[in-house]
Amino acid sequence: MPDLLLELFSEEIPARMQAKAADDLRRMVTDKLVSEGLVYEGAKAFATPRRLSLTVHGIPPRQSDLKEERKGPRVGGPDAAIAGFLKSTGLASLDQAKIQRDPKKGDFYVALMEKPGRATLEVLADMLPVIIRTFPWPKSMRWGERSARPGALQWVRPLHSIVATFGLETEEPDVVKFAVDGIAAGQITFGHRFMAPAPISVRRFEDYAAKLLHAKVVLDPERRKDTILTDAQQLAFAQGFELVEDQGLLDEVAGLVEWPVVAMGSFEQEFLSIPPEVIRATIRNNMKCFVVRDPATSKLTNKFILTANIEASDGGKEIVGGNERVIRARLSDAKFFYQSDLKRKLEDRLPKFDGIVFHEKLGTQGERIRRIERLAAEIAPLVGADIEKAKRAAHLAKADLLTEVVGEFPELQGLMGKYYALAQGEDASVAAASEEHYKPQGPNDRVPSDPVSVAVALADKIDTLVGFWAIDEKPTGSKDPYALRRAALGVIRVLVENLHKIHLVSLLDEHAEAFRMTGIGEIEWAGRQVRTSSVDLLAFFADRLKVQLRDQGARHDLVDAVFALEGQDDLLMVVRRVEALGKFLDTEDGKNLLAGTKRAANILRIEEKKDGKVYDGPPDAALYSLPEEKGLAKAIDQVKAEARAAVAKEDFGGAMTAMAKLRPAVDAFFDKVKVNDDDPKVRENRLKLLNQIRAATRAVADFSKIQD
Repeated sequence: MPDLLLELFSEEIPARMQAKAADDLRRMVTDKLVSEGLVYEGAKAFATPRRLSLTVHGIPPRQSDLKEERKGPRVGGPDAAIAGFLKSTGLASLDQAKIQRDPKKGDFYVALMEKPGRATLEVLADMLPVIIRTFPWPKSMRWGERSARPGALQWVRPLHSIVATFGLETEEPDVVKFAVDGIAAGQITFGHRFMAPAPISVRRFEDYAAKLLHAKVVLDPERRKDTILTDAQQLAFAQGFELVEDQGLLDEVAGLVEWPVVAMGSFEQEFLSIPPEVIRATIRNNMKCFVVRDPATSKLTNKFILTANIEASDGGKEIVGGNERVIRARLSDAKFFYQSDLKRKLEDRLPKFDGIVFHEKLGTQGERIRRIERLAAEIAPLVGADIEKAKRAAHLAKADLLTEVVGEFPELQGLMGKYYALAQGEDASVAAASEEHYKPQGPNDRVPSDPVSVAVALADKIDTLVGFWAIDEKPTGSKDPYALRRAALGVIRVLVENLHKIHLVSLLDEHAEAFRMTGIGEIEWAGRQVRTSSVDLLAFFADRLKVQLRDQGARHDLVDAVFALEGQDDLLMVVRRVEALGKFLDTEDGKNLLAGTKRAANILRIEEKKDGKVYDGPPDAALYSLPEEKGLAKAIDQVKAEARAAVAKEDFGGAMTAMAKLRPAVDAFFDKVKVNDDDPKVRENRLKLLNQIRAATRAVADFSKIQD
């Protein structure tokens, strides 16, 4: 079947937009093909700094013919209804309609309509201009002389040419005949801007890709990335160095060149006195170059690797020299900023925070720092941290936000605070907290482990969460402008991965009071509402914990089952309960006990609704008449005691082992005992016994929340 080749050749496509643009082009074209009844075999899109390209293969040469029956009015119906039916179906008279017999509803007219399929070439000619005109660029504008015309094309940069061909691999393809903004589709594209700018005539994708490669254009961005990475690694290795790999930079650089050529440059040794992260940020952000390290020491060297877009006649000397000059100037600036920052102590910068608003409803950055300092001191003994060190660390942790280097490179916040704190003689733990209190920034980021860092990290995140809850600025749907989900996940990971047991509700309540005392969130947190709001926030933690455990393969319903118990605000213990419960439910004893517990709960729910009462009192042992009743009661008493003792020792595996002993007695009870006995007193007593099953299992979880 025929293939489609489409290329949109423009002045420039920003690197950050290329991947999404390629995906959008593939999606828009293939979705429209399918909606037109043209099911294809495969599609792939590509992007370079100057072109978006798409190949779709295995497209039918034409649409299938469509046959449709359209039901009309009743035979003998109103003239207006019949006239409307004839007009909408295109029939000349009722003689061209069929009559559908229906003995119950009466006979109806039915029109048999046939719509012949169109040639795919015609469909493409109609749909491609619309796709091009409605392409979802993040930013676009009109360009050049054509911009003054009504309906002028809006594009990310000036669109120069369009290639659009369709046909069989064995035949000369047809050009899809259409034009957009005066640009007619054809078979002409262009190679590399400098090394092969002449026009190229292409036919289908294989021919197109091969001719572009000959014209110094590597179409596939993945191939460009592989070339840059491999050549850079080999160039560094040949000089006895090691490339510092950077996937984000690699992606960006591959979007800046069509014909990647790597080269190595250098800068003065004196700049190595700057922190390596500052050197890397300077070279990366300003020049899109990679840095190089000594494999023996893992320290940066005074070398860098650039990626050019041309095979220069002088071997790249002028390109390297130009990059060296700019990097030298940028590093000189960075060195000046760093040395200037070192001349001023971190605490001397803090008064300025009192004039910087953190949030209009949450006060200044200075107020926030003082809250974090107080909270870190409260948390410190709970995580084994020195209280004074935690207070000092929280006091200084944000100070580097006002330094010159962080002003230039915001991504270095925290890290520079650590460097400056060490330089002014602060304790190593205090300095480390400046960097680590921001962690973890994402699921793959490490969590802080030093107790001082843990205390400040928790204080920072809890202050954020409690504050925004106090002013009712909670995440909604996909919107989370203050990264509150990330903050909650951060608290969870810091506590769980460091094995810290902390009861969150009391901590949240106490910190909420700190907000209320300063007039923030008085309505939401005042009086009884304090507890309610902290419980709401705990529910938010539960939702985030479900996401975390689900990503690790655990069942989210088990989190609900554990959180349904009173007082479950120790996240580490919740996770341990969930893990033990999951293992238990994977056993036959666990599965059968769950089934029995749910059966008991269902009977209770039905009977309690029918009777209008709750059977939650203790059963009367004197009313037991069957050995299965006595056996179940005895098993419940034994399991309750053993499970509670195990839970008290935080031995949740032991609690599950105890629960397993309940299973035979439950099975025997349901096998031999009639719950709804004819004697009302016996019936009530047996329902109360069923409630004891529910109560016994609640020693470890609310089994009613667990899905079958």
